[in-house]
Amino acid sequence: MREAYLRDATAIYQRSFAVIRAEADLSRFSHEEAEVATRMIHACGMVEAAEHIVFGNGLVGAARDALARGAPILCDSEMVAHGVTRARLPANNEVVCALRDPRVPGLAQKLATTRSAAAVELWHERLKGSVVAIGNAPTALFHLLELLDAGAPSPAAILGIPVGFVGAAESKEALAAGSHGVPFLIVRGRMGGSAMTAAAINALARSGL
Repeated sequence: MREAYLRDATAIYQRSFAVIRAEADLSRFSHEEAEVATRMIHACGMVEAAEHIVFGNGLVGAARDALARGAPILCDSEMVAHGVTRARLPANNEVVCALRDPRVPGLAQKLATTRSAAAVELWHERLKGSVVAIGNAPTALFHLLELLDAGAPSPAAILGIPVGFVGAAESKEALAAGSHGVPFLIVRGRMGGSAMTAAAINALARSGL
């Protein structure tokens, strides 16, 4: 016989979050930050991720206020965009990923960069007051910081959580050390990814687990 397993979705969520609260050190987070961190840990299955999550400049409040005002969510990948639960969004917020825009390949060639970074160029008109969610490409985060340094309009919040072995850790440290003052959320080191980023957006969109 197969091993008995829990089948009730609500019970599974409740038990999962109970395990996270029991095993992860969330003591340095505010209550609101802990909610977001718990969702992110749930998405990656690693309680040790709590050690690497950093909130800066009042991220939770800034992001939630922006989303409540109807701010768009600018995503670096389709995986992040598709991971956002539309039903949780407080103001029918637009979720934008520009990767499939036909201008992107030409921009990437012109700028001698990745398509993910080139797609960030197309965020200009939506950038001011937006919530940025970067979960895949370090080059997208680096290029966003370059645009901000050059005087581009500031987002309300930046979730800089790219994953990878080349540039991921460095791009996140650059965001945290930047002088632009934009509220941010990072996961230090190589860890990150679309699932963690979308989970963070979903937690910010509506409080409570």
